[in-house]
Amino acid sequence: MGTNNTQETLPDIRQTIVLNAPIQKVWDAVATSDGIAAWFMPNDFQPELGYEFHLEAGPFGKSPCKVTELDPPNRLTFAWGKDWSLTFELIALEGKTEFTLIHAGWDAAKVTEFGQPHGEIRKHMSEGWTGLVGRLGKHVEA
Repeated sequence: MGTNNTQETLPDIRQTIVLNAPIQKVWDAVATSDGIAAWFMPNDFQPELGYEFHLEAGPFGKSPCKVTELDPPNRLTFAWGKDWSLTFELIALEGKTEFTLIHAGWDAAKVTEFGQPHGEIRKHMSEGWTGLVGRLGKHVEA
């Protein structure tokens, strides 16, 4: 380690699920505006590297995001808010898709734009993602 900054990194939230749907169908659900809106949040996303967009986070208003990695149909990463990044990883498995969500950028010393400590929010988000990934599953397996 040897650094004396006060960063206290918290582990990424990682959730992996095998979806009974082909990879292209899952990609369309996680890398198009309509797809993301169907299971996550309304948005004005475009699948373009460097594209800046917003997630409509209900009572929290518009969350600024920016596409930082785009490798269809296997990987999409975008910066979310001031500290976070969200990655969707897809692996084709004979007609099914292994989907991993990675929510990174947690730091015990930081608070969100809304003044909530990362540690506290991380717990809620981790539980929230379980539900959201389940919704994604229902969406693509329908």
